[in-house]
Amino acid sequence: MGELISDALSIINNAERLSKEEAVIKRINKLLKKIIKLLNGKGYVGEYESIDDGRGGILKIKLLNKINKIGAIRPRFPCKVEEIEDYEKQYLPAAGFGIIIISTQKGLITHEEAKNKNLGGTLIAYCY
Repeated sequence: MGELISDALSIINNAERLSKEEAVIKRINKLLKKIIKLLNGKGYVGEYESIDDGRGGILKIKLLNKINKIGAIRPRFPCKVEEIEDYEKQYLPAAGFGIIIISTQKGLITHEEAKNKNLGGTLIAYCY
């Protein structure tokens, strides 16, 4: 399942670098949909559409050319709230620039929300 997320984020990253208007992901799951919903809410991607093709689904995502780099964090490290800053330095180019997506017991949230809510979790992906 982790490779599915890596593959999908690589498709988005490559499409962004080629200045394409849309990325099409052919294998999707619930976690990937939640990641895309979060990226949409933060303004990194535009509208997206999930199409049931009877095999696993297709996700069409409008790109806004706002992503410099996006990727999955593998292996998925467990992360305490005190450690979030260390991972920020590792995965993001500068403080306050980009997001790390963390899976917590309250759902998928950004690293900033996790710090504000004092929640730890599992690192899923980064985007800036």
